[in-house]
Amino acid sequence: MNQLALIAVLTGLCLSSEAAWGIDPIEQERLPALGAYANQSSVSGLSSGGFMAAQFHVAYSQSLVGAGIVAGGPWDCAGANVYAAPLFNAISQCMNPDKYSTTLPDIHYLVDLAKVKAKDGLIDAPSNLRDDRVYLFSGSNDKVVVPGVVQAAADFYQQLGVPSSQIRFDNSTSAGHGFITNHPKDVQCSSTQAPYINNCQIDQASQILQQIYGHLNPSVPEAQLSGSLIEFDQRPFFKIDVSLDDHGYLYVPKACETEQCRVHVAFHGCLQGAAMVGTEYVKETGYMEAADANRVVVLFPQVKKEQMNPYGCWDFWGYTSDNMPPYNYYTKQAPQMVAVKKMIERLVSARHASM
Repeated sequence: MNQLALIAVLTGLCLSSEAAWGIDPIEQERLPALGAYANQSSVSGLSSGGFMAAQFHVAYSQSLVGAGIVAGGPWDCAGANVYAAPLFNAISQCMNPDKYSTTLPDIHYLVDLAKVKAKDGLIDAPSNLRDDRVYLFSGSNDKVVVPGVVQAAADFYQQLGVPSSQIRFDNSTSAGHGFITNHPKDVQCSSTQAPYINNCQIDQASQILQQIYGHLNPSVPEAQLSGSLIEFDQRPFFKIDVSLDDHGYLYVPKACETEQCRVHVAFHGCLQGAAMVGTEYVKETGYMEAADANRVVVLFPQVKKEQMNPYGCWDFWGYTSDNMPPYNYYTKQAPQMVAVKKMIERLVSARHASM
């Protein structure tokens, strides 16, 4: 079986219709300079996006305050077994090790590797993580990325000095593989099926932001969203084809048009980019409702489907280097992460700044 096809299981989302919303994306805008807080940015994601959130958080820990990882594993999970290629590790030990007769990621090795890469200047010093706050989620019925892999992410953070009091790990909800909501129309909680957005009567987007930032106001009803959903041009942020789509999305609450706000990056999963499912992940996961009530700008960067990345996954195993060493997908040199970091820098730049 084609190994990349197995990676598609990370989210396996199929095409679905967009919900009827009162917000229309604005075509081909530049990403605006909002003067957002430079020291209050955070990241989260589902599955391949969860792995990317972990990678991004560790690589750029100096400028981030936390991460939310839903059905994802530790930083450089695909590199935890030096005797196998990262591509194989990505579909085995980083998803369901028992299925492939392999082991869970070697956390001791990854912790030591992070310290070495930090000394080499390839990631920020892991000591920056110690005051961060982390949200982790694994559905007890998830057979795609099993709970042990997410537990490995929790262990990784703890071994790098993040106190257990700053880590929230929900592995008791009887959810299948998916992002969790409190929307009755979504997939039954315990199921693993498209569109992999499950109703478990939990507002997960709000829980992620609250774990990272502390007490927040309740999410606003979707009908009361105040802000603007902007479709912006991603192309100024990367120079070569790294499987990023031409356009990404940004939600700006009304208050953030004039006031200083925080930035949160939400990474979608495989086959969940806008080119394949429209704004499903952007609009249906609850990020905008939570952000609108709490002066948080949400960036939704987009990956596209193409030959080197046929399922539109974020690169957490090395396809942007043609699956050949030297690998840089887990470092500050990773081209997708460099592009997203530039997007954040744009959002925190002064409002009068030009691109």
